[in-house]
Amino acid sequence: MNSIIRRIELVANIAIILVAILLGVVLVRNYFFRRPFEPQTSSTSTVRPGMKLSVPDIDWKANGRTLVIALSTQCHFCTESAPFYQRIATERAKAGNLRLLAILPQPVTESEQYLKELGITVDGVKQLQLDSIGVNGTPTLILANSEGVVANSWRGKLLSEKESEVISSLK
Repeated sequence: MNSIIRRIELVANIAIILVAILLGVVLVRNYFFRRPFEPQTSSTSTVRPGMKLSVPDIDWKANGRTLVIALSTQCHFCTESAPFYQRIATERAKAGNLRLLAILPQPVTESEQYLKELGITVDGVKQLQLDSIGVNGTPTLILANSEGVVANSWRGKLLSEKESEVISSLK
């Protein structure tokens, strides 16, 4: 009887170890080897050129052109994209009438702290449910004109050629 219990314990321990290894492999593969998102062009995105953004308390005319950066403090792609957003912040000085607006679902104070930790300088921070402006994934960049109409949008952690496209569109 004792040997049967030992064999059952041994088999159970081996099964637990195998499941833990399998789970670890799946988590590592999904986190580290996931391909960056391409800009959203499919019909699942509701942010499209020509649509008007509805963000409370934003005077689009006073802003001129606005680059809306939709982020979440829980998004590792947002954190990984911080150097690109820092670059945007420095490039906007050359762009003239371009303002940067960060929209996050978290409270403004938490969002401002997050942006400060990442070294991202913006002109304003708003708390808003992202789906209310058609954003269904973070990070998302939305370039809007002085009427609040979307000129272009990009979703996800961008590849370097798409980052160059964003920078070019800001000029």
